[in-house]
Amino acid sequence: MTLIMGVLNVTPDSFSDGGRWASTDAAIEHGLLLHAQGADLIDVGGESTRPGAARVSPEQEQRRIIPVVTELARQGLRLSIDTFNSATARAAATAGASVINDVSGGLADPGMGAVAAETGLTYVAMHWRAHAQQMDTLADYGDVVTDVIAELRTRVDALTRAGVGRERIVLDPGLGFSKKTEHNWQLLARLDAFAELGLPVMVGASRKRFLAGVLPNGAALPDRDLPTAVVSVLAAQAGAWAVRVHDVAATRTALNVLASVQRSTPHRAQGLPHSAVRPSQWTHD
Repeated sequence: MTLIMGVLNVTPDSFSDGGRWASTDAAIEHGLLLHAQGADLIDVGGESTRPGAARVSPEQEQRRIIPVVTELARQGLRLSIDTFNSATARAAATAGASVINDVSGGLADPGMGAVAAETGLTYVAMHWRAHAQQMDTLADYGDVVTDVIAELRTRVDALTRAGVGRERIVLDPGLGFSKKTEHNWQLLARLDAFAELGLPVMVGASRKRFLAGVLPNGAALPDRDLPTAVVSVLAAQAGAWAVRVHDVAATRTALNVLASVQRSTPHRAQGLPHSAVRPSQWTHD
């Protein structure tokens, strides 16, 4: 069954929540709520990756997120750290995180592969071409699916050379990162193509700009939660390991509907190989 990764932005400039969880206490409270709503993982981030976002230092990032990770881990939650800084990933691992979610796939910090190997955590490598202030200028592809798969394969090769076990690697096609609207839809339409990499896949479509195109003009940002839940079902049908979402409750309901249908339907082969549903250490309780 596809896991739900709940987004917890401990930042003042997130595109989706405008800093509502920027304080430690508010972030902890929201993390507990996401867990209660059905999140299997809480993805804690201390630096916004929205287009044009300003960079923060690893030290500032850690001041924001380490107290949150420490307390949520103490309360028994499974945690992911959303960072492309190896020092932050190491600190979060020490504080109790189980997953490193690196939107740069190891490109932003050459030390990330070594940290992933040393800690032995599940490592999510996203397709990425540049930081937030440059990424929209690099949305140029021949065939976006073929190109993204090729670039992710290169990242997997680099990570395994750094000592990261393949059984610990999850891939993310990077919806919204150096992608035009049509690129995002093409990637979603052909998620089954990622099966050739033989690794689990995570899909992060939540509230992203390309979803606005299926909504009325002027729709509010939370209105993107419904199309996000639909995308989550499509991803789950393709065999995704996880979906990363802001509205956990809606996605949990949507995936419960899918599970009910699947339990009543003869087995059908899914797009991604069964062995790629999740890294070997991840199972549902």
